[in-house]
Amino acid sequence: MRALIVTAVAAEADSVVSGLTGSTPHQDPVTPEPRVLPGRYLLSRRDLPGLAAEVLVGGVGPAAAAAATATALALSEYSLVVSAGIGGGFAPAAPVGSLVVADALVAADLGAETADGFLDVQELGFGHSVHLPPAELAARAAEATGALLAPVLTVSTVTGTAEGAARLSARHPLAGAEAMEGFGVAEAAAAHGLPVLEIRAVSNAVGPRDRDAWRIGDALAALTAGFRALGPVLVTWGERHEHR
Repeated sequence: MRALIVTAVAAEADSVVSGLTGSTPHQDPVTPEPRVLPGRYLLSRRDLPGLAAEVLVGGVGPAAAAAATATALALSEYSLVVSAGIGGGFAPAAPVGSLVVADALVAADLGAETADGFLDVQELGFGHSVHLPPAELAARAAEATGALLAPVLTVSTVTGTAEGAARLSARHPLAGAEAMEGFGVAEAAAAHGLPVLEIRAVSNAVGPRDRDAWRIGDALAALTAGFRALGPVLVTWGERHEHR
């Protein structure tokens, strides 16, 4: 099983790599030297029994994430692509410090404003606005990590007001989190015919921007713990997937 795990920034990548540990003292991970891909994308690797995980620092936002993911996918073969990092959580379903696994990766602000409200690109007839992960994998990942299983919204502009949060919640009442990369990662994965998964650790509530209330350290720690639990799920899923 070979997985490409795409993060936005180095701190997220470090947290993911720290979480990818062996399940027993005799299964210590092998960590080759990081590689620099064309475009100066940094790619770290963890080798565990049954899982080769490569963790990419792809940049912030859906366009950067799509470009970085597509670059990595063009250079190597993978079985699965994972978008991972921190993000905002929709209260009260996803409190700060919790995890959200996406059952849908949604382009939440890609579309057009009209007199009758927002229309996404699918409603405009210009493509699609949602990618779905393998349902069984997403469910098992959420169960293993203790995460909320819910849509994760991809936005190009982080929500910073109560009014903005209310608009998003009205359009996506089941949403668990918002972040800036998942849909871009999913677009690149889909272009290569690969399944995608997204996991987010909540650092702040979606709504009024209050940096003093953010708990980035706690979210990164939750991301590490999440990948410690997620690793065996990826191995099991990969074994089943490879034999189909």
